[in-house]
Amino acid sequence: MYTTVIRGAITVEDNSKEQILINTTLLLKEIIHRNNVSVDDIISILFTATGDLDQAYPAVAAREIGIVHAGLLCMQEMYVQGSLPMCIRVMIHITSPKTQREMDHVYLKEAIRLRPDLSGI
Repeated sequence: MYTTVIRGAITVEDNSKEQILINTTLLLKEIIHRNNVSVDDIISILFTATGDLDQAYPAVAAREIGIVHAGLLCMQEMYVQGSLPMCIRVMIHITSPKTQREMDHVYLKEAIRLRPDLSGI
C-alpha cells in the first residue's frame, strides 16, 4: 500500500453556498469514481478557495457525502494577479495500492486550464 495524493480543481458559477457545495460535491465524487477510492481510504483533504468564494466551506460538501472520519482543512488560495477566479482546489491524501503515477487527477470546468497536461486538452 502507498500513501499518495490526488489533486483536482473546479470553478463555480457564483459565490453562493449552493454553488460552492454543488461543485465541490461534483469534484469529489468524480475524483472518487475515477480513482476507485473508498471513503475509508481517505486520510485527509486540503481545500483551497479563491478569495472571491466566501459563502461556504468546501469541506461541508465532503461531510455531506459521507467523508466524516478524514481530516478536512479549508484555506484561502494565495492570490496571484491574473489567476483563475471562482476556483476550488483539492488535495486528497489516500492509502492505495496504486502509485502516484497511476492517480487520475481531476480538473473540471474552467479549472482544466490549470493543468492541461493532466486534463487531456
